[in-house]
Amino acid sequence: MTARILDGLALSRAIRAELAERAAELTARGTRPGLAVILVGDSPASAVYVRNKIRACTEADIHSIYEHMPADTTEAALLARIRELNADPSVHGILVQLPLPPQIDEARVIETISPAKDVDGFHLHNAGALLAGTPLFKPCTPLGVMKLLEHAGTPIEGADAVIVGRSNIVGKPLALMLTAANATVTICHSRTRDLAAHTRRADILVAAVGSARMITGDMIKPGATVIDVGINRIAEGPDAGKLCGDVDFDSASQVAGAITPVPGGVGPMTIAMLLANTVDSARRFAG
Repeated sequence: MTARILDGLALSRAIRAELAERAAELTARGTRPGLAVILVGDSPASAVYVRNKIRACTEADIHSIYEHMPADTTEAALLARIRELNADPSVHGILVQLPLPPQIDEARVIETISPAKDVDGFHLHNAGALLAGTPLFKPCTPLGVMKLLEHAGTPIEGADAVIVGRSNIVGKPLALMLTAANATVTICHSRTRDLAAHTRRADILVAAVGSARMITGDMIKPGATVIDVGINRIAEGPDAGKLCGDVDFDSASQVAGAITPVPGGVGPMTIAMLLANTVDSARRFAG
């Protein structure tokens, strides 16, 4: 068996084209969707992520405000700027790129962003609303995973879904979304005993731990849909410098029914969902 490739790049392009039309309609009505992105410090990886987001905004006709603050920025200065953006009617979404320098409390930053502009879906208000089944914004990466599954035609209702990773950004919110879609969900983590016993029974397997190629083909149920959220840069060996996921693609693709590549799978969908949340926020502001 050779797995069907779930092309997140192609799907994200189609979604962004639709979002550009929606953004143009809102702009014609007097409300141009606006996203503010703040980068603190000089992390090369973060700078790449931010550039990709700003470029995607331009393609979708979303107004973007990019602010690069120095690495020694104080927490007070960052919080003050967020409060200004909260009050700015031209801004419908606020994103502070993580991670932040050590002098800044990430939790305090997230909680300072207005829940109505928290397009990342990280604020406690939005996290709690997701748990209650009434989310204002769903976190972008889990939402992108759900869109990929939907587009692939993967049956979710009644499926055994196994998520490897329990982060607040991916694992936990994705478990809630899959549960809401009537899957039976298991969350695995570093303390899980006999991980392979869980992954081998998964109809839907999501790897989101940040450990290169840890999920191998012999850990996958034949015909399963495998979603690889991880993105890692190989440090040594013949593939040094290359990007790879948490799934060993070569062996997994011989067993799975469908699989996402890295890069080109979940990553582009995360950005597309960020834009979708921003356009939805602008629509709510426009009434």
